[in-house]
Amino acid sequence: MAEKKSDRTRAAILAAARERFGADGYERATIRAIAADAAIDPAMVMRYYGSKEKLFAAAAEFDIRLPDFGDVPLESLGEALARHFLERWEADDSLRVLLRTAVTNEVAVERMRSIFAAQLAPTLRVQAVDQPDVRAGLVASQVLGFALCRYILGFPPIATMPDDEVVAWLGPTLARYLTSPAPTLNQA
Repeated sequence: MAEKKSDRTRAAILAAARERFGADGYERATIRAIAADAAIDPAMVMRYYGSKEKLFAAAAEFDIRLPDFGDVPLESLGEALARHFLERWEADDSLRVLLRTAVTNEVAVERMRSIFAAQLAPTLRVQAVDQPDVRAGLVASQVLGFALCRYILGFPPIATMPDDEVVAWLGPTLARYLTSPAPTLNQA
């Protein structure tokens, strides 16, 4: 079946939006610039997406594609998650675009929250860990902090660290977040 012209136009708009949001951030990216990048009239962008915010939400659509970790022993889950996230960050720049934009824009922040809340916490519930939402937040803080330093800020030596070394450093930290007993706080 032949691809419709409208599907090609939407794909061109989304590709241009991802590039522009990634390069300029949400605030500085304009519908006019995105349309120019896609070689279409700005009215077409508005016709398909309605607003800059809706375009950003569509462009930032991201599936972290968590595999079924049901067969992974809990003590190996940290390493498996570290490797998975590293592969996802390396394979697709749309999450990097979202992270770069989330540094300065509340719409992007909310999109990032919803991705991790909707996709990571349920995986941890399947693993039957206690406090899956708290643990998912801790895992996200580590993964997003690492990604910010490696892909956005380019901190040496993090930016050039070999993947196996990254997994060796991050895996135990993620495992601790997933397997350690919740802290008991002394109430004074």
